[in-house]
Amino acid sequence: MTIPPPPTERRLGDLMIAIKGAGEMASAIAWRLHRGRFGRVYLMELAQPKAVRRRVAFSEAVYQGSQRVEDVTAVCVGDPASLDEVWRDGRIGLLIDPEWASIGIRRPDVLVDAILAKQNLGTRRDEAPFVIALGPGFTAGIDAHVVVGTNRGHNLGRVYMTGADEPYTGVPGEVGGYTVERVIRAPCDGVFSTALDIGTCVREGDAIGAVGGQPLRAGIDGIMRGLLRSGTTVRSGAKIGDIDPRGEPVYCETISDKARAIAGSVLEAILWRFN
Repeated sequence: MTIPPPPTERRLGDLMIAIKGAGEMASAIAWRLHRGRFGRVYLMELAQPKAVRRRVAFSEAVYQGSQRVEDVTAVCVGDPASLDEVWRDGRIGLLIDPEWASIGIRRPDVLVDAILAKQNLGTRRDEAPFVIALGPGFTAGIDAHVVVGTNRGHNLGRVYMTGADEPYTGVPGEVGGYTVERVIRAPCDGVFSTALDIGTCVREGDAIGAVGGQPLRAGIDGIMRGLLRSGTTVRSGAKIGDIDPRGEPVYCETISDKARAIAGSVLEAILWRFN
């Protein structure tokens, strides 16, 4: 005999959760919520996403129609009403919705700002019954109901009920003993071009590509864990690539420790509010 789930589980599973952004962190959040049996999750993305860790970003569904991250699939749909069919098929929905118009149409129970812009681009605490914001630029109790810490270190994944996350340092997290050396940034405004793909092994000094005719070279030995799509227009200083000195190909295809920690904290906050 099948034992029906308790009322609380059914209520939680019926919550509609909207996520601003569909990059690495936003995708990890959607993935974890979906795995936690939240069946009505959708993401809002730009018409031309610029995710670096594309193999673990649902934003690739904008270009491909769908994207699978580990064992979960997101599907890009043309309008908010089409989300219901995607959810019935057991998948995550994705909308091209840079103005977040679908929030007023679908009226989600939970809204997560996972853009990671290091500033508030317009999220308000009254946009949904429960609003969660990631990283610097937000104050819990003012911009959102809670804020989740995103800086690596002691407060990574901390759920702030009041106050703000640590300020943005501008220094990438340490991986394999490297920080700024492992990140490739645009030297100028222009169009990024490359013949490489994610998963390519590189040596220090190897050509990665170019922006506006200026060459880009690897600063360390490792594997290209993340890389923008060739043909993407970028601004000077924009992150273009991520070299992982550990050299493990599987890390290109799976959610990072940082993303899993942040996603778990979002789940914690939702359970705290609704359970």
